[in-house]
Amino acid sequence: MNGGHISQIKAKLSIYASKRTINAFDGSYKSIYKGSSLNFEDLREYMPGDNIRDIDWKASSRNRNLLVRRYIAEKKHNIMLVFDTGKKMSGDTVKGENKKNLALMLGGTIGYVAAKNGDLVGSLFDNNGYIHYEFLRLGINNLEFIMAAYEGGNNLGTDCSLTKTLDFLLKNINRKMIIFVITDEEGTQSVSDNMLDKLMYRNDLLFVKLSDANLATKGSFDLDSDMYFPNIISENKKLFDIENSIKRKMMEENEDKLLRHGIASVTVDSEAEIAVKVMELLEKHRYANRS
Repeated sequence: MNGGHISQIKAKLSIYASKRTINAFDGSYKSIYKGSSLNFEDLREYMPGDNIRDIDWKASSRNRNLLVRRYIAEKKHNIMLVFDTGKKMSGDTVKGENKKNLALMLGGTIGYVAAKNGDLVGSLFDNNGYIHYEFLRLGINNLEFIMAAYEGGNNLGTDCSLTKTLDFLLKNINRKMIIFVITDEEGTQSVSDNMLDKLMYRNDLLFVKLSDANLATKGSFDLDSDMYFPNIISENKKLFDIENSIKRKMMEENEDKLLRHGIASVTVDSEAEIAVKVMELLEKHRYANRS
């Protein structure tokens, strides 16, 4: 069995393991949509950050606990997974986990929840200069085609561009969509304000950012030069501080840019936090659109 098959199986296991938290996912997922097509579903206990307008005061007084209303959307939605395939996505996160594997599992988790709720799911990524488009379709089988295409694609190269992928989406897909962009800080930085404006004109847009490994640590590998850093460099505290300062500045600039456009985002470091981070992203998006 080759490495590609191994990572694909690992991703599937991760998706189906998420069934343990699927009720929590459903509550967050079904309630992220704005507009008048929301129907009441059920009540749950109030959590910090919940919108006070969702509190059911009568039910709360009867139960002596604060309860908030959850809603579901009447119509089906088009969920588009946009994967960044820039060279930096072949690196690791700050927790030492491979970005491409995490991107695969993140896309699979989001896609699984969407497919389970009967929504159409599609995907886009730059496959070494060629935009690979998996059409919006229903079902878990479709999701597995999406995962296999991204896992096995000849991507993660210097010719791969997130902005080219998003430009393809704008020019060729004439549907209202909920777009999940799975990228990193460098990919987020590459997307212009003008492009974000165009994407947000008729779509909902959410960003999942994968963190970057610290280069100034022992055994670090530089993707640009294709070589390991000598220990004398990687263990230099001054370089470590400079690197962290640069990373913080990029993160702050990216966060400010996304906030200006009302785009919800989260940063993911490891597989273990995928479930929590996806729910956090959905809740952020929900309140951004209903506040």
